Amino acid sequence: MTQIITRTAPALPKLSIPARRPEQRVSIRLPKAVRHRLAAVVLPMIPIAAFIVLWHALTAHNVVAWLRFNRMPTPVSVLHALLARVSTGTYYDDLLASLQRILLGFGLAAVVGIGLGILVGRSAVARMMLRPFIELIRPIPAIALVPLTILLFPSSEQGIVFITFFAAFFPVVVSTIHAMDSLPRVWEEAAKTMGAGRVSLLFHVVLPGALPGIFAGLSVAMGVAWICVVSAEMISGQFGIGYYTWQSYGLLDYAGVVVGMISIGALGLTTAWLVERVGRRVNRWLPRAAE
Repeated sequence: MTQIITRTAPALPKLSIPARRPEQRVSIRLPKAVRHRLAAVVLPMIPIAAFIVLWHALTAHNVVAWLRFNRMPTPVSVLHALLARVSTGTYYDDLLASLQRILLGFGLAAVVGIGLGILVGRSAVARMMLRPFIELIRPIPAIALVPLTILLFPSSEQGIVFITFFAAFFPVVVSTIHAMDSLPRVWEEAAKTMGAGRVSLLFHVVLPGALPGIFAGLSVAMGVAWICVVSAEMISGQFGIGYYTWQSYGLLDYAGVVVGMISIGALGLTTAWLVERVGRRVNRWLPRAAE
């Protein structure tokens, strides 16, 4: 009897083929501080670039649609006028003159306005005596005082500084009074309970609590001061960026007029930024200031 023997072939080892991994994308993520600084630089340039492009399109094609852009200078001509102007020493003399007037008038308005605002806000007698007079004088435009300043002051320089002071004074004093009125009474009561005197209460409770409102008024006052100092320079000044702008208009140098406007805007932006930075430093105890 024949025996059939079956042999099985040895099992082949299994080959493991690695699965294809999906391609990994390398993403570079900038730190939060870098992204914030980059956005702070790029985002403000978007509306400026859009404005310049629109300005160029309207003036290059001499568009007349109710507004007559055929008489406006082009951005290129303004750039040439600006480069020619910054190469002269008189341009910086005008900038320095306007800046000195602003700093002097605004500084006086800040000191007097904050002091008087604290007095009116803390004293019922001072409020009854001075608040009606402040509200009576406040609606008078500062530029309307130019004829009187020509009569009163021996020089136009002093008159322009006074107009700047007058314009910046009322936003400061009114904001200080409102800041005093908005302070929570519980702060003062708690400080008095802990034995704080009037002077300590003023410098450690009242003033720190009112500073956010006071700096809001200072920011508004800076913008108003620039409007009035430029207007005063146009009327009675002999130098300054407002005087230069008005002289350019008289000479039909419209590109020079735009150069003056740009210079005023740059100075206003710088001074407003300084006020804001000082306000953030002083009010660093606020939760949003610490961010």
